[in-house]
Amino acid sequence: MRHLMSPLDFSVKELDDLFNLANDIEKNPKKYAHACEGLKMATCFYEPSTRTRLSFEAAMLNLGGSVLGFSDANSSSAAKGESVSDTIRVISCYADICAMRHPKEGAPMVAASKSRIPVINAGDGGHQHPTQTLTDLLTIRSMKGRLGDFTIGLCGDLKFGRTVHSLINALMRYEGIHFVFISPEELKIPDYITEKLKEAGITYEEVISLEDVMPKLDLLYMTRVQRERFFNEEDYVRLKDFYILTPDKMEKAKTDMLVLHPLPRVNEISVEIDDDPRAAYFKQAQYGVYVRMALILTLLDIQVTE
Repeated sequence: MRHLMSPLDFSVKELDDLFNLANDIEKNPKKYAHACEGLKMATCFYEPSTRTRLSFEAAMLNLGGSVLGFSDANSSSAAKGESVSDTIRVISCYADICAMRHPKEGAPMVAASKSRIPVINAGDGGHQHPTQTLTDLLTIRSMKGRLGDFTIGLCGDLKFGRTVHSLINALMRYEGIHFVFISPEELKIPDYITEKLKEAGITYEEVISLEDVMPKLDLLYMTRVQRERFFNEEDYVRLKDFYILTPDKMEKAKTDMLVLHPLPRVNEISVEIDDDPRAAYFKQAQYGVYVRMALILTLLDIQVTE
């Protein structure tokens, strides 16, 4: 039995296989429509989510399986004080696979250690968000044709953004990547990540101005400033509009630069950008369903033939 706690749980070869499967699902959805018939997925979400929870549910339903679970800790026995360990032991009696989001870092790992079914980390605090990273990698590979040899700008909340941290860790395994970290001083990338990049000999730069670096980027990964990660409202209000991607800024970008965003956005990307062919964030959300379908099949060790 296998779990997914981090994107690094899969080797580069295994990721290639996963992405090839996801691309095949995209092209041949009917082939996989009954792959999980009779199987159940539990979605245990201890904090709010729209895209991640619904994409997991859509993925399982697209495979012919069914879904049960909760979307709020207050509607689960956690409100009565039940531990994650006990919850997953019970869920193991009801479902064949579990996707868990939790505000506490490491909670899905605790669940995996006690589970009798595969557990997928659907986000734990500011730590990891591996299926978003798989989504990001699949989007880049599918739309750019490669995972490597590009300059990627990561903009916004680089301090608390678990999607950013996961993506950097995953991309470190590919050749020829240069990182550009774009953030205000208060939301800069954590030192432990830049130390890892230095140790691995991977080049990066830290800047405040988005406009200055736009011409050099092959990919721009925008993030929102996350109100829920701040300890006081004043800091959030002061920083929430620090970066707004507008058509004027996009004029400075390469004609084939892609704009990604893990969503939800607030106002960091102007709605005027949505019709720009370089805007990939809604396509990214669609790739999220394909990669989660591929992941479910992989963790349940289900082979689909013609």
